[in-house]
Amino acid sequence: MVDLKAWLSLQREKGGLRSLRPVVRRKNGRVTLAVDDTRELLDFSSNDYLALAEHPLLIAAAQQALSRFGTGSGASRLMSGDLSVHHELEEAVARLKGKEGALTFGSGYMANAGIIPALVDRHDFIFSDRLNHASIHDGCRLSGARLLRFRHNDLNHLEDLLKEKRGRGSALIVVESIYSMDGDRCPLRELVEIKERFGCLLMVDEAHATGVFGQNGGGVIEEDGVGEAVDLAMGTFGKALGSYGAYVAGNKEMIDYLVNRARSFIFSTALPPAVAAASLAAVQLVRREPDLRRELHEKTTYFKGLLRTGGYNADLGSSQIIPILIGESAAALNKADLLRQQGIFATAVRPPTVPEGTARLRFSITRHQSKADLAQAARALLEIIDI
Repeated sequence: MVDLKAWLSLQREKGGLRSLRPVVRRKNGRVTLAVDDTRELLDFSSNDYLALAEHPLLIAAAQQALSRFGTGSGASRLMSGDLSVHHELEEAVARLKGKEGALTFGSGYMANAGIIPALVDRHDFIFSDRLNHASIHDGCRLSGARLLRFRHNDLNHLEDLLKEKRGRGSALIVVESIYSMDGDRCPLRELVEIKERFGCLLMVDEAHATGVFGQNGGGVIEEDGVGEAVDLAMGTFGKALGSYGAYVAGNKEMIDYLVNRARSFIFSTALPPAVAAASLAAVQLVRREPDLRRELHEKTTYFKGLLRTGGYNADLGSSQIIPILIGESAAALNKADLLRQQGIFATAVRPPTVPEGTARLRFSITRHQSKADLAQAARALLEIIDI
């Protein structure tokens, strides 16, 4: 058994010990972190990119579902927990992603941990980007398939691995369209060509892209015009869509198959009806209000421009996620603390979430933030980082 005290002490010494920090108030892109501290901090750690978590339409939809269905679904979907609102949500998601069908899960982690093992087994191969989310890696391990990780966004490396290891069994390529810690974008058009040439399934995690990219908010797969070639488009409701839970979209046969094979769907209680209703309202909203995305992209460009003007020339990513690389964990924690003292809440992200030596401050731009907020954050950040 692990020596718990020794392990915790070691993590504390390395600057890697994590602890929970309850938010006692969250409103309009600001957070208060302690009951005895009335200071409001500008929140740059949230994934509520489109500021929909407080949108009156989502709140009203959730309240109506609470009145109609109560607080919980009561059972798994295959028992008695299959509510009409779940089907309405899945139909809306399928339209958003340009697919025949969709299926909802309790969370993004549960989706990836259930979908991947349903698709491949020990006779098959998975080709996974090295910087994929932990839930993807865990889903790969659970599958028992042979896992080959290619260098991040290096399609030449992927092609070399496919030529050498593709084999006779099924092969699955898994990527994210927008990477959660670097904010960069997968070259999906080129990846689709490789996927088709080698006869692989392609699964794209659009957790940080859904609602943010694409003419209708359908993500990078919509913006890049590759939706039809992507076999499984997975994503979450808990980020730009302001709610909770996750989905996968694909053809009808794929969705029917996952209903019967994805264990994290089969053996889990269905999403609470109020959550599903809020997600449905969000999906409908992002389709009809493109200005939500336009405003977010304008603010992202403005903030990056302030950093560039201030002399910061490192990579700022190609999305609303902006990584400020620091290096060592202790230094990242120190700089996050300095920012809090100036009214900015930006999380220090450390190993194992990111590779050793690449601890960072992760800034998320949201519609909540005004130009004055962004300017305040940029000034504070430029004061504490090495340029």
